[in-house]
Amino acid sequence: MTLQGKIALVAGATRGAGRGIAVELGAAGATVYVTGRTTRNHQSDYARPETIEETAELVTAAGGYGIAVQTDHLVADEVRRLVERIRVEQGRLDIVVNDIWGGEKLFEWNKSVWEHNLDAGLRLLRLGIDTHLITAHFALPLLIERPGGLLVEVTDGTAEYNADHYRLSPFYDLVKVAATRMAWAHSKDLMSYGATSVSLTPGWLRSEMMLEGYGVSEDNWRDATAKVPHFIISETPRFVGRAVAALAADPDRARWNGRSLSSGGLAQIYGFTDLDGSRPDAWRYVPEIEDAGKPADATGYR
Repeated sequence: MTLQGKIALVAGATRGAGRGIAVELGAAGATVYVTGRTTRNHQSDYARPETIEETAELVTAAGGYGIAVQTDHLVADEVRRLVERIRVEQGRLDIVVNDIWGGEKLFEWNKSVWEHNLDAGLRLLRLGIDTHLITAHFALPLLIERPGGLLVEVTDGTAEYNADHYRLSPFYDLVKVAATRMAWAHSKDLMSYGATSVSLTPGWLRSEMMLEGYGVSEDNWRDATAKVPHFIISETPRFVGRAVAALAADPDRARWNGRSLSSGGLAQIYGFTDLDGSRPDAWRYVPEIEDAGKPADATGYR
């Protein structure tokens, strides 16, 4: 699998899934523009240590070429300048990954619309919906100049799962369902240009914030299952990254146009694995084991 000569934009690549996706695109040989708000000279309201420069360096170390561009995707002029820079420097854009989020510290678990902090809830909508639309508005015209482009809208949960499961609060629920619908809507517009649009969800992600919250590292993540047994189905951010790389390298990727996909589901089709050689299939495990009230057991699911 090679993406040599391909130009990618991973919007929201400071940490988590975005970083994992950027690194795996780099490992396949792509030039990857990585964006976010936190740099070595500026920290966003997240107050986290990860930076876009680190992500770019990881992309390059993996075998690609990483380019960090500080961008607030709620600011249209910043996104416009980003895409103009890509046009000037590369003359093309083959892959766009909309992974912008930033809402972990805003959503309130199991709160109704009248109980949830209103300002925080509305901010969630801006961060998870407006940013994706702004980015698509400026990036897709460059993507469609050559046939074969790929747009990936990153979300949480498959369309099938989210259709009949309430996701934490009305605000969070709406954001994650909206990303899937956006991918479907974009697929209708992109089809005639020979481009493909999909939504993609990782499973239970072992992001930097998740590991820190559970008091573990990637080296000893299984220790967290003593308190959170179903964490046994979790996956690294690189797993969803390999899903994106596999899609981008598939000459027949148009078969997925408009579809809702998962990292675990695509692993069964493309044959890639997580870093430990397993294939965690979280969105099969969650309804069949966790939601069914069965004891945590990933046998047959990874």
